[in-house]
Amino acid sequence: MTTAHTYFMLLKTTLPWLAMTEQQRFNYLGSAIKPILDAHPAVTLRFYDSEFYSARVTDIAVWETADPKAWQKLVEALREQPFWGQYFDIVDLIPAVENAYASNYDRKPIQAS
Repeated sequence: MTTAHTYFMLLKTTLPWLAMTEQQRFNYLGSAIKPILDAHPAVTLRFYDSEFYSARVTDIAVWETADPKAWQKLVEALREQPFWGQYFDIVDLIPAVENAYASNYDRKPIQAS
């Protein structure tokens, strides 16, 4: 059984990001971030907006992989971009393993329907 590692990256947009136009933001994501994602296909990304609920965290990136080394390589690539620290502050990074409590005891996880 493959263990899925999930990383919750809590982000806060910065003034340089907010000063960009919508087109400039999407151009940056397409030209700088998309190639990094494409180079690390073992890592998936889901992106959530939270600025209308939280002042501390404006966005949440949820990364998932069965290969922690692939995650580490992706983070190193992101850190070399303005994404990390210039356009977004990384407020927190929370690694987690889904249903580890159950798999540690070879039990079926409890789930809601």
